[in-house]
Amino acid sequence: MIKKIISSFVVAAMALSMVACGSNAATTESAKTEPTKEAESKGAEPAKEAEAAPAADDNTLTVWCWDPAFNVYAMNQAAEVYKKDNPNFVLNVVETPWQDVQTKLTTAASSGDLSTLPDILLMQDNAFQKNVISYPDAFTDLTDSGIAFKDFGASKVAYSTVDGKNYGVPFDNGAVISCLRTDVLKEAGFTPADFTDITWSKYIELGKVVLEKTGKPLLSMQAGESDLIMMMLQSAGASLFDQEGKPNIVNNAVLEKVLSTYAELVTSGILIQVNDWDQYIGTLTDGTVAGTINGCWILGSIQTAENQKGLWEITNMPKLDGIQGATNYSNNGGSSWAVTANCKNVKLANDFLAKTFAGSVEFYETILPSSGALANYIPAGKSDVYGEPQAFFNNQKVFSMITEFASKVPSNNTGVYYYEARDAVATALTNTIAGADLKSELETAQSTVEFAMGQ
Repeated sequence: MIKKIISSFVVAAMALSMVACGSNAATTESAKTEPTKEAESKGAEPAKEAEAAPAADDNTLTVWCWDPAFNVYAMNQAAEVYKKDNPNFVLNVVETPWQDVQTKLTTAASSGDLSTLPDILLMQDNAFQKNVISYPDAFTDLTDSGIAFKDFGASKVAYSTVDGKNYGVPFDNGAVISCLRTDVLKEAGFTPADFTDITWSKYIELGKVVLEKTGKPLLSMQAGESDLIMMMLQSAGASLFDQEGKPNIVNNAVLEKVLSTYAELVTSGILIQVNDWDQYIGTLTDGTVAGTINGCWILGSIQTAENQKGLWEITNMPKLDGIQGATNYSNNGGSSWAVTANCKNVKLANDFLAKTFAGSVEFYETILPSSGALANYIPAGKSDVYGEPQAFFNNQKVFSMITEFASKVPSNNTGVYYYEARDAVATALTNTIAGADLKSELETAQSTVEFAMGQ
């Protein structure tokens, strides 16, 4: 599950959590709102009280998305960039929590009445394929829209690709990073360079030395969650489903390697498990552990420990040993924009997205300092803004580094029952660590998913 991270960002701020809980839906019109105190702190344009959107015309688009300080802010800034060449353009952003986006989409598509949908909506990446496959008539095919999908990492584009057709424009970045405390590593005789481009067996070898010499584990994770499992799996381009969408859990060699590696991390003491998200963040900010591996948005939480400024660095994650196609890159979190079939002016929607989220380095440079919205748009990673050294992370050029990481992430198949499958595998992992037989647990997990798919 992608968590909401609330952090006080300054100019060096990094990406926030990809899912933000919201209150009631509200509407904003681009460049016509007054900032609230919460949004002001992050440079965002907030939502006004809910009101009816103006009648659609040739220059107006309505968008659903969540989080005023992140997604809503980014959309409003995109409108400002687009209006420089299209001064009559009007964008109405309706702040809508992700759960409500999903519920309203499901209701509209199931009833066959798509008139309640906006022109554009934001979709969690891991839910994108499920929704397009389940409700194909609710989305607009963007394949021949003029949007430059080649300018995004292939794995990011793949989340919103179904049967070779593009249905989404990538937005926020969930590239995985390994974050390390340089002072702790130095005490153990290492630097972050020793943890770069390595395998998991090497990571465990180094982690044992760090634990012995400093008393600190390298990692912490929530017990019963499968985030790291899914990151490790995707790093090898593997999935819990085959190309036909059928569960691929039993006799999945990559998955077996992932689970056995995770179990070794736990039994060796290199990874400690905690009960909840707050405890996980606490292990990072209070110095309990020497690092973490997660989506790049985790840096927002790390930076809340101001006394640790300059003591953190990032690098890529370890890769699986002995697995063909394994890499040091993965993803955790993120979302993409979809144009609905209810859009009254598809040409305008396509042009707007093509010239902002999929075509403007200036746009990404604008939103980065205030919101921490880190691009998946590859050209942005080469800009001067992305190349600025960040003092908190020992003057690394973390923005450009993460954008490069994102371009190397292997694609994987999420399928319709992604969340059911990852939950079943999380249960298998918990039982395996407790001493259960791995293969038997995987058989149970596959049966669980097959049962869910049969309902």
